Amino acid sequence: MQVTESEKGLCLSGLRPPAAGPVEPAGPVDGPLTALDAVPAVEAVLGRVLDEGLSRAGDVDPVFARDVAGRVTAFVRRGGKRLRTAFAWVGWRAAGGSGDARAVLRTGAALELVQACALMHDDVMDGSPLRRGAPTVHVDFAGMHRAARMTGSPEVFASSAAVLAGDLALAWADDLLTETALGSPHGPRLYREWQAMRAEMVAGQYRDIHAQATGSSGVDEAVSIATLKSALYTVERPLALGASLAGADARVQGALRSAGRCAGLAFQLRDDLLGAFGDPDLTGKPAGDDLRTRKLTYLLAVGLRLADASGDEEAAEALGPGVARRADSTVERMRAALERVGARAVVESRITELAAMSLRHFAGTGADSTVRREFTALVGRATGVALEHTGEAA
Repeated sequence: MQVTESEKGLCLSGLRPPAAGPVEPAGPVDGPLTALDAVPAVEAVLGRVLDEGLSRAGDVDPVFARDVAGRVTAFVRRGGKRLRTAFAWVGWRAAGGSGDARAVLRTGAALELVQACALMHDDVMDGSPLRRGAPTVHVDFAGMHRAARMTGSPEVFASSAAVLAGDLALAWADDLLTETALGSPHGPRLYREWQAMRAEMVAGQYRDIHAQATGSSGVDEAVSIATLKSALYTVERPLALGASLAGADARVQGALRSAGRCAGLAFQLRDDLLGAFGDPDLTGKPAGDDLRTRKLTYLLAVGLRLADASGDEEAAEALGPGVARRADSTVERMRAALERVGARAVVESRITELAAMSLRHFAGTGADSTVRREFTALVGRATGVALEHTGEAA
């Protein structure tokens, strides 16, 4: 299969695939504190921010505080991988960050709040019933509507209320990040990274729903969506946000961006596989929804390309554009087609290549071996790839 120019830029290495208020100080950071150690510290910051946000909401209106702010705080407290927090911490450390860690911890908390916004909105757009092993926010709102015997459509009410809950999470995130930037000597750089990240998130979500609406199938478009919607927002921007707080120079920032782009794409490709083949008991969300709605993923695009190249008309028909939401039997046909044409194996291979390339780019930061090992562990956790630490730079 011919490789397109867009695919040549799958990550910056040139890898070629186939067709809220004040918080307590964290104290100085001069020893071996790691990103995993930082996560509990960020949880403490989040707890304070959520408590204060809920209190302010109560001052505004008690019904709003109970129904909307209460659900936002409960959703954030349910946890998640906290990957963005960990990558922000590693970016800070790679750029020489040490001493007072309050700014990077607050930035990590802001990232978790904006992630809550993204998930609430994404679940509405996708019609997802589960998130983090529990009913999604809009499903919970619909249940509240029915239990209270409210008038009108429970689904319309629930979608509208969940969008507002996501908006509130974003407002809290922006408030926290802005306060952090105002208190940092590197505030303007921090805020510019934040501004870019928010725009990329929205662009990626729109490209996602646009591709579904148009029945797109191209690998180039799938890579663009994965980059905007996940690679930048999950790894590259968090690394850059952390590094900006340490005053990183252009060389370090460039190495982090390259490392983050590759690791972020690998993360999204793993998420594509879990969305198609994952176990809901392990992932906390349904499997098959991406196939049922024919979401344009790299997995689907590669599957179609391989089906066309091999002349597998049955696979091409199963994976091609069709009805908006597909039956379970059709989803099973799509899974079988992706396996048969080799798409699943190809994506697994690409994940491994991207993850390894990410480590080589990260070595270019000049970070010490402790921080490089930490980044290796994080990339392995994000991508599901068993990685060995390497000091080799790309």
